[in-house]
Amino acid sequence: MALRLPGTSRPEPVMQRERRSLRPAVSALLISLAALAAMLLLFGVPDQHPVLFLAAQGAIALTLACLLRLAWWWRGMLLLFPLGVYTVQQLGLPPAFYLVLFLLFLTLYWSTYRTQVPFYPSRLPVWRQVTQLLPAEGEVHMIDIGSGLGDLAMHVAAQRPCARVTGIEIAPLPWLLSWLRARWRRSAAAFTRGDYQALDFARYDLVFAYLSPAVMPALWQKASREMRAGSQLVSYEFDIPGAPAPSCAVRPLPDKPALYIWRF
Repeated sequence: MALRLPGTSRPEPVMQRERRSLRPAVSALLISLAALAAMLLLFGVPDQHPVLFLAAQGAIALTLACLLRLAWWWRGMLLLFPLGVYTVQQLGLPPAFYLVLFLLFLTLYWSTYRTQVPFYPSRLPVWRQVTQLLPAEGEVHMIDIGSGLGDLAMHVAAQRPCARVTGIEIAPLPWLLSWLRARWRRSAAAFTRGDYQALDFARYDLVFAYLSPAVMPALWQKASREMRAGSQLVSYEFDIPGAPAPSCAVRPLPDKPALYIWRF
């Protein structure tokens, strides 16, 4: 069911406030270092009760994160990070384990530090709703920016054989997996690795985004410059502060996030 949102008020997301200051990752790093420095200045290097020392360090980091209004997930990570590092050290894992783990996360998240877009997978009800936004016949071109493992693009391509469906993903591992899965399933969906900012949105009838609040204003600026009349910008879960009210909003499931749709 579509809901008109002519006068929807948009509370400013936490990540939107973060975008105007330091990048959240930089802020989190500085907070963690400041909390460690404070504990060392107050108590020195702990000879006993390291768990209490690290718990206090995490509490200081949490307090600073709250004062700087970092998002809740940063607060949780800063609180638990010191104890997490200590716990992993006690396991006595070989150094190669950390190298493999680092490389895995690097290929999975790649430029999340710069783009501030973590891995957000969507689900089948969302794929079905997006499919319904495309005509059943006639050639149209859809792009899924930040396509992850490619499920949405492959679903739409299977349901709309006349459509050209493309996914673009900047992280190497999700892109490679989506490309391999599409080959194995013989999907008509195409996947490319790159930054969606390099695309020309004028080529597409529908642009789908499941990104993060931090990048939505930049996405709107690009879409408003490049998208042509009759095309649609679709954002799952995240509205765009400062943009005109969406043409409509559709909830794939009751009491779940909405698809925000702008028609040009």
